[in-house]
Amino acid sequence: MTLITLRQALDRAREGGYGIGAFNVTDIAQVEAVLDAARLTGSPVIVQTIAGASVFASDELYWDLIMRTVDHYSDVPVVVHLDHGPDAETCFRAIDAGFSSVMIDGSLDPETHEPNTFEQNVAVTLKVVEYARERGVSVEGELGTIGGSKDGSTHAAIVLADPAEAGEFVARTGVDALAVAIGTSHGAYKFSSPPDDSVLHMDLITEIAETIPGTHLVMHGSSSLPADLRDTINAHGGELPESWGVPEDEKVRSTKLGVTKINQGMDSHMAFMAAQRTVLDADRITVDPAVAAKAGRQGMSDLIAERMRIFGQAGRTADYTPVPFREPAAL
Repeated sequence: MTLITLRQALDRAREGGYGIGAFNVTDIAQVEAVLDAARLTGSPVIVQTIAGASVFASDELYWDLIMRTVDHYSDVPVVVHLDHGPDAETCFRAIDAGFSSVMIDGSLDPETHEPNTFEQNVAVTLKVVEYARERGVSVEGELGTIGGSKDGSTHAAIVLADPAEAGEFVARTGVDALAVAIGTSHGAYKFSSPPDDSVLHMDLITEIAETIPGTHLVMHGSSSLPADLRDTINAHGGELPESWGVPEDEKVRSTKLGVTKINQGMDSHMAFMAAQRTVLDADRITVDPAVAAKAGRQGMSDLIAERMRIFGQAGRTADYTPVPFREPAAL
């Protein structure tokens, strides 16, 4: 079964009334953690990564290893997705590497990190869509600006998506999925108090979904930042400040309003680090990094399996027919 496109995955999710988690990975142990969770729960899954955000010096080497790892999980329907491609050329590289889906983040200028104009966003997104369509690859765009930090180096302000622009954007670009800014934020430091309707504008999901019914909506920056993981990290040398993320029930509610792809990064990374720190703190002699890495992989996989059950994707492998993603076919 292996690779499917984002469009194939999200079409099935919409038909089944569930969401699919998209989990960010920065090394191959984390790729295995995601795929092991998918195999355990019988789930379709989206494995995604950001260019330059890995332990590897070369994107191309890392991306090739991701593709080879996916080959070992032929029983799992997998989308390999580039998250937040900063420019068209980066998206082209991911497509050429074999990714079945890419996101072009045309909402921000990659150099200044300032918001692009609507016309600039449309232009770069359309450029990626045209390249991707010729190769059978899905494309996700972005409208508005998701706040916070994707990589820990830069921090963007939140610019809410404009429902009035959604229809025009989709009509002119033809994207398969659209990330809409509704007040969520990237990173491990999201909200200083539990978020309410003044922070999370869930009404925007409904309004935009009604405007573009044929396009899938994506919730970015939706990690929950579990307090127990933060406490474990801090008990073993960490210093994470108290912070709140997006509650699980709000993520589930979003899937009933129009969201089909739910991005998760910080939660699984917190689970990975909590397990690693616990092992390293208990064993001050071992210098083999594999010992802590294996613990981190298992901790991350356990949390992702839990999320898959919550989102409703668990047990849905049978929804997917083994169709090569580069060959047009009706599922």
